[in-house]
Amino acid sequence: MRVHRIIPNLHVPDVGATADFYAGYLGLSHEDLGLGWVTRYVASAAEDGATAGAELQVVTRDGSAPQDAVASVLVDDVDAAYDEARARGYEIVHPLTTEAWGVRRFFVRAPDGNVLNVAAHRR
Repeated sequence: MRVHRIIPNLHVPDVGATADFYAGYLGLSHEDLGLGWVTRYVASAAEDGATAGAELQVVTRDGSAPQDAVASVLVDDVDAAYDEARARGYEIVHPLTTEAWGVRRFFVRAPDGNVLNVAAHRR
C-alpha cells in the first residue's frame, strides 16, 4: 500500500456557510462533491514550484460511517491497507465498503485515538 494524498477533514455545522471564508477570503477553489454533507477546497500548486498545492474538506457528518474521521488518506490499494490494519490489530471503526459515490474505504482508529478514513477511488 502506498499513500498518495492526505486531506484533513474540518467538522462544521453547515458546509454551505463555509464558502465565503475558504473560497472568498482564502481564495481556494471550491469542488462540490455533490453529497451535501462534505465539500472540498483546493489551492493549486504554483507553476514555479514555490508552493505545492493543498486541499481540505469541510464535513458536517459522515454520510455512512458511525463516526467522523479527522482526515482522509487516499491509497493505491485500499484492500491491502484494510488487511494490514486488521493484521496489526487496529480497531476498524467502519468496515471496508464500496460507497455509492464511487469510493472504496474503511475507517481505522490510530493508536492515538484519531479516526482516519482510508480510501481509494474506483477505477
